[in-house]
Amino acid sequence: MRTTLWVSIVIVATVCAGLLGYAISSRTGVEPGYFEAAEAGGYGAGAGEGGGAEGMDQEMQEYYENLKTE
Repeated sequence: MRTTLWVSIVIVATVCAGLLGYAISSRTGVEPGYFEAAEAGGYGAGAGEGGGAEGMDQEMQEYYENLKTE
């Protein structure tokens, strides 16, 4: 009896937490694709994929290009 009660509580809490998390995240205003965007070349963004990350100056882009050739 007691084990069944705790299992039920855990299942209900898990479902409620998932629904609450989804409800909160759907209202945050984060645009789709935000977390997939590379911030620097070290995260796997190649120079041919969009021309580099935003906010990187030419010197930093050249540095990462030189790392690929070494």
